[in-house]
Amino acid sequence: MNNLVQWLEIATADIERAKDFYSKVFSLEFQYIEMPDSKMYMFGEPDKVGSAGCLVQSSGSKPSADGTVIYFACEDVAKEVQLVEEAGGKLLIPKTDIGEFGFFAQFIDSEGNRIGLHSNK
Repeated sequence: MNNLVQWLEIATADIERAKDFYSKVFSLEFQYIEMPDSKMYMFGEPDKVGSAGCLVQSSGSKPSADGTVIYFACEDVAKEVQLVEEAGGKLLIPKTDIGEFGFFAQFIDSEGNRIGLHSNK
């Protein structure tokens, strides 16, 4: 099965607060991009499928805990789970065993988005 995800955008109300949150939880590095109607902090490698995205602040993007959930791959979900609340988020589902598929957790980020974590251990 191919990984068809090319790009993702995580909506923010306060892009600097979101950048701080994601830097603390995932140690991400960002590149700032400003468009006519939006601000973005890009992360990952945009020339590789399934690896890049951005935090975006624009009038057309609204943070939400409903709908699509983006999962970040982790070495061990337990590490990121411990950083979420300290960084300004709220843990929804603690590290949970899903059998042969590994482990997952979910949290609300600093902006109000529901985000998932996944690891094999």
